[in-house]
Amino acid sequence: MFLRKFAVAATALVASTVAAIADPQPWQMNFQPAVTPVMERIEDFHHLLLIIITAVSVLVLALLGWIAIRYNKRANPIPSKTAHNTVIEIIWTIVPVIILVIIAIPSFKLLYYEAAIPTPDLKIKAIGKQWFWSYEFPAANFTYDSLGLSDADAAKANKPRLLGVDNPIYVPVNKVVEIETTGADVIHSWAIPAFGVKMDAVPGRLNHTWFQATKEGVYYGECSELCGARHAFMPIEVHVVSQSEYDAWLAASKKKFAAITPETNVAQLAK
Repeated sequence: MFLRKFAVAATALVASTVAAIADPQPWQMNFQPAVTPVMERIEDFHHLLLIIITAVSVLVLALLGWIAIRYNKRANPIPSKTAHNTVIEIIWTIVPVIILVIIAIPSFKLLYYEAAIPTPDLKIKAIGKQWFWSYEFPAANFTYDSLGLSDADAAKANKPRLLGVDNPIYVPVNKVVEIETTGADVIHSWAIPAFGVKMDAVPGRLNHTWFQATKEGVYYGECSELCGARHAFMPIEVHVVSQSEYDAWLAASKKKFAAITPETNVAQLAK
């Protein structure tokens, strides 16, 4: 928490322009606002790394400046013939090891936290296809395809270009959602930056990840694996809504997608 506050204060001028925006913005220099516990921990770890990287860079720059001034030919006409310095060699061996340990401990904790999926309130299967996503809601027993909108349709729907879809995912706020990914043809990757989620969808394999969105809103992602010619047209759109709104969407979706077969949107995509 302290590291996040420190980093936010240090980048206030930049962060203030994007703090309330859930999709990427021109000239944005910071992460999208975190809306899950996983992403909050990723930000904390990033801020720790930022402090370490800055400190190391400043130290190296200061040493280079000191050496250039103190040991140039004019200031030091008779060069030293010193070949070794045991104390310095011990320091530059031990200090990097200490830094790596400082980085490793929170890194391992974060990896474990991401991998340990809590008991889910909702399970969704995301199937990557060339080039769109199919979603299965096993508990509700329906499946649908989610295709990226054309530029014209995105403008009409007031959605961001290359990120809006025709059939987004709806999930309830503050609920643990388990995402099961697989690929139907080649390797894809299901990723939502604001959630801190990125999981490969591999043919013949089931991978699992999770998120718990704590703020209502619309969040965007896209396939993050180079999967073919239309790789840039595999967006993901997730609506985080209240439980009552989710229940209403779920009831409507059971009727809407009851008769849809896997070939329905494939034909639409071909057009």
